[in-house]
Amino acid sequence: MKPIELAKKLEGIQTVKTIQKELKIKRSTAIKYLSILKKAGYLTKKGGGKQPRIYTIRRTKIDKVGNPGIYDIINQNSPINIVTKYEHRVFGKKLTIEETIIKAIETKEFRTILAMLALFNKVKDWKELKEFAQKRNIARKVGALYDVAKQTIKVRKMDLRTRKALLNSKIKDKYIVYPMKSKDFTEIEKLWKVYIPFGKADLRRYKEW
Repeated sequence: MKPIELAKKLEGIQTVKTIQKELKIKRSTAIKYLSILKKAGYLTKKGGGKQPRIYTIRRTKIDKVGNPGIYDIINQNSPINIVTKYEHRVFGKKLTIEETIIKAIETKEFRTILAMLALFNKVKDWKELKEFAQKRNIARKVGALYDVAKQTIKVRKMDLRTRKALLNSKIKDKYIVYPMKSKDFTEIEKLWKVYIPFGKADLRRYKEW
């Protein structure tokens, strides 16, 4: 089977076991197909060692020109991977974790924002995150999502000055993902005056991480 045909059949998030099941093949054959896809440029891998290996397969070749975009950065740091129809790369400066959090929220995409929560454990500059958030009028959304992440996964501790600044910020739009609201995080919604799009069931993947 040609690499492009394999990519079309297996597009999405895969493991060796899911490929075996989908194509009804042996483990050795599935591993061989993954090697073919990787050499042809249709596959990226995450995990290994104690973590299960997760493969992202696309039907378009992965262009590695430029610096990693928001989806690459999220996929490198989150157990929830994102498959996009295009490869997002950045030219010139490299995106910081802080910028990636802001850009992920601005997509208003449910899965992108859900996967982004893992980045709160990688923040190095809370002041930078605060300034980016205030410029984009999403400071309260950042604070609310941080609190959701804090209840579920390990995160870097936010300093009180940053938290207070985020909490006192103005916001134009209360919806993180319109028109979604949460039944599980109502206290966080009341505090930050924004609507959380997730429920506890959506965060189960993080519990397994």
